Amino acid sequence: MNFATAIRSGFKNYANFKGRASRSEYWWWLLFSLLVGLAGSAIHSSIGDLAQVITLLPSIAVSVRRVHDSDRRGWFVLVPIYNLILALSRGDSGMNRFGPPPPPNS
Repeated sequence: MNFATAIRSGFKNYANFKGRASRSEYWWWLLFSLLVGLAGSAIHSSIGDLAQVITLLPSIAVSVRRVHDSDRRGWFVLVPIYNLILALSRGDSGMNRFGPPPPPNS
């Protein structure tokens, strides 16, 4: 998954907490959120705050879907170090209880 596809997927699945997200989708979305927040803050702090609010819900959703990719419940996003380990690790290659693996190039 490339940068543009990850951004489209993030907004398309704005509040979708079901399914799975690939590592690339998660990390591209994280980069996008960071860049939007920094660019908004460079213009004006209120714009940066608004940008962070706009990307908050999709960021949580993609994080939960990323945790689902390793066959863990979404609540693991609340455990910071373990969540980072799950975000860095390779997901299940086959079907798990949260659905089929994310497509490699969608």
